[in-house]
Amino acid sequence: MTVPDDSGEQPREQERDARGRKVTTRSLSTLKARGQRITALTAYDFLLAQLIDQAGVDVILVGDSAGMVVQGLDTTVSVTMDQMVYHATVVARGVERALVVADLPFMSYQVNADEALRNAGRMIQTAGVEAVKLEGGARLAPTIRRIVDVGIPVMGHLGLTPQSIHKFGTYQVRATTVEEADELRRDARALQDAGCFALVVEKVPAELAREVSQSLSIPVIGIGAGAGCDGQILVTADMLGLYTRFHPRFVRRYGELGRAISDCLRRYAADVRSGEFPSPGESY
Repeated sequence: MTVPDDSGEQPREQERDARGRKVTTRSLSTLKARGQRITALTAYDFLLAQLIDQAGVDVILVGDSAGMVVQGLDTTVSVTMDQMVYHATVVARGVERALVVADLPFMSYQVNADEALRNAGRMIQTAGVEAVKLEGGARLAPTIRRIVDVGIPVMGHLGLTPQSIHKFGTYQVRATTVEEADELRRDARALQDAGCFALVVEKVPAELAREVSQSLSIPVIGIGAGAGCDGQILVTADMLGLYTRFHPRFVRRYGELGRAISDCLRRYAADVRSGEFPSPGESY
């Protein structure tokens, strides 16, 4: 039984969600309509996915950033569909509440709409995620419509699109010129019209991201795009201080787990070498 608060009103939906109600694409639309910020993080394995889910984060993205964070690659371009299905499967297994979205990797959706549909379906049917994300603007609208028409939710991604890094040649801020900013506005509208339920905008000027967020009816989730978006996403390994090859300006470090883990490992090695571990109490 739900008990009203002192004002006689029912608890807000977001408060009920925090106690375990499943997050859906519709939930995200409701949060945007109410002006409540959406939280999102990445995960690539069962353990971290479970921890993120238990923390009450709304969206877990199985990102192709696994190529850099897990595989030690310099870009996301070499990540394969089989690898993404594996990561998505183990992440989905650890999640009860959050909406699980998986990246479609490079060349899994660019060839034609039929192949994109098959790969999106594989993510849903085999890996058990609830939506897919792909990078690109208006040129992908027909592909997105094809995927959405069979019942698979699609999240778009504009601005800095890491799968196109060899085209850009740099990870610098995108849409800083009038022409590119106008293109991003048009692309955002085209993705919404094609049926995307949400949009990630990466590394673009804050005012442009705010404008796009306000102009669309679907949620816009920013990364390196300022506080004017409907939500925020970070690579979890970045914000925890686990991935230390570089520290983007837009990443706030909420911990230095890399240092803490290194300290634990050194202490373990020292205890084994000195004979202090295992102790009699840790033996049979």
